This record gives sequence, structure tokens and C-alpha cells, in this order.
Amino acid sequence: MIHHIKRGKAPQAKLQANALVQTTVQAILSDIEQRGESAVREYSEKFDKWSPEAFRLSKAQIDSAIDSLSSQARKDIEFAQTQIRRFAQIQLSTLRDVEVETLPGVVLGHRNIPMKSVGCYIPGGKYPLIASAHMSVLTAKVAGVDRVIACAPPFDGKPSPEIVAAMALAGADEIYALGGVQAIAAMALGTESIAPVDMIVGPGNAFVAEAKRQLFGRVGIDLLAGPTETMVICDDSVDAELVAVDLLGQAEHGPTSPAVCITTSRSIAEQLPAAIESVLSRLETRAVAAQSWTDYGEIILCDSDEEMLQESERIASEHVQVMTRNPDWFLQNMRSYGALFLGHRTNVSYGDKVIGTNHTLPTMGAGRYTGGLWAGKFIKTHTYQRVLTDEASVMVGEYCSRLCALEHMAGHKEQADIRVRRFAANT
Repeated sequence: MIHHIKRGKAPQAKLQANALVQTTVQAILSDIEQRGESAVREYSEKFDKWSPEAFRLSKAQIDSAIDSLSSQARKDIEFAQTQIRRFAQIQLSTLRDVEVETLPGVVLGHRNIPMKSVGCYIPGGKYPLIASAHMSVLTAKVAGVDRVIACAPPFDGKPSPEIVAAMALAGADEIYALGGVQAIAAMALGTESIAPVDMIVGPGNAFVAEAKRQLFGRVGIDLLAGPTETMVICDDSVDAELVAVDLLGQAEHGPTSPAVCITTSRSIAEQLPAAIESVLSRLETRAVAAQSWTDYGEIILCDSDEEMLQESERIASEHVQVMTRNPDWFLQNMRSYGALFLGHRTNVSYGDKVIGTNHTLPTMGAGRYTGGLWAGKFIKTHTYQRVLTDEASVMVGEYCSRLCALEHMAGHKEQADIRVRRFAANT
């Protein structure tokens, strides 16, 4: 039987918060669409206290940011980018163009074509999230995108040199110190100084995620990557302290980040609240993490691995860390999640920062229908066809004509019939 030892906020409270976010974002997008860059600048000043002479950074500013890094910091960034590039290239290699003769004289195929332009959002107002530059900019470049632009908000009143350096080293073609909904709108809709892109990617807070949702259709988006979510699935093969650390490591992202423990261990379920308090006492980010745990933390006690699987599938969390005696059982059976972290030797932070898998992942249950960001997200698969002989055109045309008649589509039918009439004499 499944027991909820601790629950987060009621769904109705979340819906009310979401409604406020939707209304706010809609008003900002409408204003920016009407007034362009002047509106972008006003919102940047309002939300980030940031109104530079130009939002786009010059080459000199970018070079200065790179030069300001310590040698160790640059080596660490380059190490992380090497891992992410390597795995992205491996994933890209799984995609291939195809062309096949499916019937005598009928050739069908598809081509995998990179997008022309992509806008990457790198969160950076609360924490300078360097890794998001690797995950979006670098992956888009591996995929072959021609123009990759990147936006990040100022950090401590100026562009974060670490984020700027990471963007540049990842291959960004244009770099802007601009954050929030105004950055998403500028990239998607365009302004007097920013040409619009075809797709927006990257994580962000609830307002950024909502802006992407509202703009979807006018531009493509990678996925809904909103406030971070994490889940730990565990049994008594681990201890409450390790579980607490792994939950709070993601809860520090923001006060609305759900952190869920699903366990078959009554001991862990009972000891976890005290372990959470103990770990919080040694975190500089305790205020944010504590609020997140208080409002959105959950402890769910189950009788079996099957019940833990049932609950994890219901929630479809962004990050799912499995610390059980047989984590591969969950790998084989789970279907709804963002990314899996299998065993006690790895953790979400490895994936967030350095190991090579992409950290831009589906939230809000979107893992039910999409995976995370990868090189393939920047690729469009387009089909084509050729008919090589008159005989093949007549054969397909006769089938097509009869099928069009069943649908009462006379124009479609005539497209087939004219070819049957013209080519039949030659067969």
C-alpha cells in the first residue's frame, strides 16, 4: 500500500500560481510585440535593474570575460564541454538519411536537416548557471545550426564572465546580457537589433517556461523546462543523509522546486525529516532549499518496487535518482521521466554540470511525451519522393484515384487521374 508521509502544496494552490504566471507573461509578450526594443529595455530595467548601451556583447567584452577566468576554471569548463560534445556527437551519429525503392519505380526518403537559427536561454539571475551554456549552445553547434544566439541575465549587476566565457567557448554566434521573459520574447519575436530565431531552447523559471509555451507555434521550442524537479527512489541499501543531500541539491534551485522521496524503507521515511534539517544547516542556500522542501517536498512510503514504479510514473519527474539494490530494473521498466541517475555512485549534479548527458529536461509531467534536449532536437526530418517510371505512376495513380473518390475529394482525384491518362498510353 502507498502511504503519503509528507505532501506538498495542494494542486489547487499550484493552479492559482500558474494562472498568475500565465497572465503576467501574456501581458509582457504583447507589450514587447507592440513596442519592440523599448519595451525589452523597460522590462530589463524593471526586473534586472539592467539597461546597458547595448544588450549584445562586443568581441572585446567576450574576450575580456574569457581572459578573466582562472586557468583552473577554464580547464574545468573545457573538460565539461568535451564530455557534452562527445556524447552529443555520439547521439547525432544515430540519425541517418534514408532513401529506398519501396515499390518498382517508387523511391522514398528522408533528410535530416539542421535548423537555421536557434536562441539559447541560460538562467543566471540567482546562480550563474554556466552548464546551461554547454547544454544548449554547444549541442546546437554539434547539430549543425548555422546561427546560435545566447541570452543570460546579468549576475550581480553585470554579465557573468563565467557564463559569457562558456557561451563563447561553446560556439555562440551572438551573446546578449538579457534575461527573463523579455529575453525569450526578443529572441522569438525579434527587435530592432535582434533578428528572430526559429527555435528557443533552454531551462528557466516558471515565467521563462510559460513564455516558451505561449510562443510555441510562432517558433519551435525544445520542451517545457520549468522549475527544477527531483525524485529519489530508494530502499534500505542507502541512508537518510544521502537521500536528504540529493533532494536538497535540487531544491536549492528555487522555492517552487518539487523534491520527492519514494521509498520502501520505513526507516528512511521516518528519519528523512531530521536528516533534511541536518543537511540544511550546512548549506549556504538553506533558505531557498528549506522553503522548497516545506512547500513542495514529499515522502511516499511504498511496499514494493512495483509501487515505487507506479508512483514515479504518475509524477513523471524531471530528475529521477534510483538508489536501490537493482536500479537497472527501473531502467528497464520506467517510461515517464526526464533523465535517470542509476545507483548511489552518481547523482543529478553530475548530470547537471559535467558528465555529458544534457541537463535540459522535461518538467511538469512532460516526460510522459518527450525526452530532454539533445542534438536531434535541432534536426528536422523532411521526407521526399520520386516516381521513376510511367508504369509506377499509373499503378500508384489508380490506387490514389479510388481512395480519393472514397473521400469525395475531386481535386485530389484529378491529380492522380491526369497522370493515369497521360502515362497509361506509354505502358
